[in-house]
This record gives sequence, C-alpha cells and structure tokens, in this order.
Amino acid sequence: MSEDAKRMSAGALVLKPSGDDRKASAAPSAKKFTIKSADMKDDMQMEAVDIAVAAFEKCSVEKDVAEHIKKEFDKKYGPTWHCIVGKNFGSYVTHETNHFVYFYLDSKAILLFKSG
Repeated sequence: MSEDAKRMSAGALVLKPSGDDRKASAAPSAKKFTIKSADMKDDMQMEAVDIAVAAFEKCSVEKDVAEHIKKEFDKKYGPTWHCIVGKNFGSYVTHETNHFVYFYLDSKAILLFKSG
C-alpha cells in the first residue's frame, strides 16, 4: 500500500442550512470525521463522508445507514459496493484498487469498499 493510501486525515464537517449557501455558519450539528485508512481518491472520500452524514440524518439504525451508503455508491460508481457501519467490528477485506475507505464519523466507524 502506498504512503498516500496509508495517510490519515481528520476534519470537521460543518453542515450549512438549506437556505443561503453564501452565509457561513457554525452549525451545532457539525460532525467530526477521521479517515483511518484509504485507497481512494480524495474527492470520492469526501463524497463518502457527505453521504454518510446524510444517511445518519435520515436513518437511526446502523444497518439502514450502511444500506443507504452502499446504494448511493452503487448508483454513482457501479455495483458491488459493500458497507459496514458500527462501533465495534473487525474486518479483513479484498477490494478493487482505488475503491476502499475506512473512516470514523463521530464515534461510528464506516467501512466502504468495492469488490466483485
């Protein structure tokens, strides 16, 4: 795995209200994310984080969050994406090159990868 793929990054995602996009605000619902491991382009990683935030806003059950993320990536990037969401799980997966990200959104871990 390359150094780029092993890199770690962190940030806070601040959600803007659906009104005027020109106004910057510190939304109380800011989500902290940390990329733990990635073999994926940066823009696709950020899209995964954005979709995960939307999924947690829409769903309260981890299984439903994982389903939402998987279906969005299947729609946009073709089938055979897999997604695992939770606070406590282990994994060892094989993935297509440039199609793997493992990150935390607040205290929940999200593993998203394409295989098949």
